[in-house]
Amino acid sequence: MASDLPLLVSPQQLLPHLGDDGLLIVDLGKPVVYQQAHVPGALHLDFKRLQRNTLPAPGLLPEDDDLAALLSDIGLTPDTHVVAYDDEGGGWAGRLLWLLDAVGHTRYSYLDGGIHAWLADGLPTEDTPVTARPSDYRLGEKNPRTDVPFEEMLARYNADNVVIWDARSREEFDGVRAFAQKAGHMPGAIHYEWTEPMDKTRNLRLRDLDTLRTELAARGITPDKEIITHCQTHHRSSFSWLVGKILGFDNIRGYAGSWSEWGNHPDTPVEKDLK
Repeated sequence: MASDLPLLVSPQQLLPHLGDDGLLIVDLGKPVVYQQAHVPGALHLDFKRLQRNTLPAPGLLPEDDDLAALLSDIGLTPDTHVVAYDDEGGGWAGRLLWLLDAVGHTRYSYLDGGIHAWLADGLPTEDTPVTARPSDYRLGEKNPRTDVPFEEMLARYNADNVVIWDARSREEFDGVRAFAQKAGHMPGAIHYEWTEPMDKTRNLRLRDLDTLRTELAARGITPDKEIITHCQTHHRSSFSWLVGKILGFDNIRGYAGSWSEWGNHPDTPVEKDLK
């Protein structure tokens, strides 16, 4: 049964579940890649629909009407188990799963390594587009433990029991590159780039989980704290959020406004690590 799938599912684990009732596989990769090869039965979803895409914070959750339309269009029901993957190592797949978590849908998995790992294992693919069977998805109460609104972020970024996980590039964190009016990072934030958990020698599968826990702990990202991830638009940091969930960090959230909101707001403190 699809409901038996773990949060992190390997290609070999997913293979025997293809065609299961209640299983919805979502491909968030580039359209050209999907058209060439995708997991059998996988529906393609335009990742642009996962964000609000309005300035100054394009990474915010879509408006409720747009959210309901998106989830209805892909055929989501309360009993659906979603498996998400992409062609970039997990950013957009993570964003979809974070969005599902935010609306209270917790039946989901991430395909480890995405299409790269699936192809590397020599598993069957399709090149014919899959058509969704739409549902009439009704939004309920959102999960307040998934998203962090700006006002809460500003009030709690430096709290003793909070650790800010900045998933951007080192250059963005240090203030060398900026995609907002302000350059740098939140005071006290910890840098661990979103790509660091990916094993580039194993088709972008996650590296050893115990090694990741050790690396994060060495930088001060530990499960005894409330962990908040962010990047520029909470695309990259959605994968960081997902990695934390896979590692068993139950108290982990995402700041959807991310640096596009923080770095363009007049009242936010910023640090730089310029050498």
